[in-house]
Amino acid sequence: MEVGETLEQAVAREVMEESNIRIKNLRYISSQPWPFRHSLMMAFMAEYADGNLRHDPKELRDAGWFRYDQLPILPPPGTVARRLIEDTVVLCRDGQE
Repeated sequence: MEVGETLEQAVAREVMEESNIRIKNLRYISSQPWPFRHSLMMAFMAEYADGNLRHDPKELRDAGWFRYDQLPILPPPGTVARRLIEDTVVLCRDGQE
């Protein structure tokens, strides 16, 4: 986070910097400890606003769009990353997204 920046502003900025994607309707979901001192992982859900996916290889190993029924290897159960994916899959199956 930058000085004077809200969590929501930091998430939107980081997503744009790392993936070239703008997001909207950002909402907090959960948090969990992170294995680095003085760090916390925060999970947010958002909707795609615009942009062409182009990841920054200095920040992300890879990025991609996936169908909910054709996902790559998932993060371990019990992590917020896994929860975000599972919540999204439920929305897609139910036709809500």
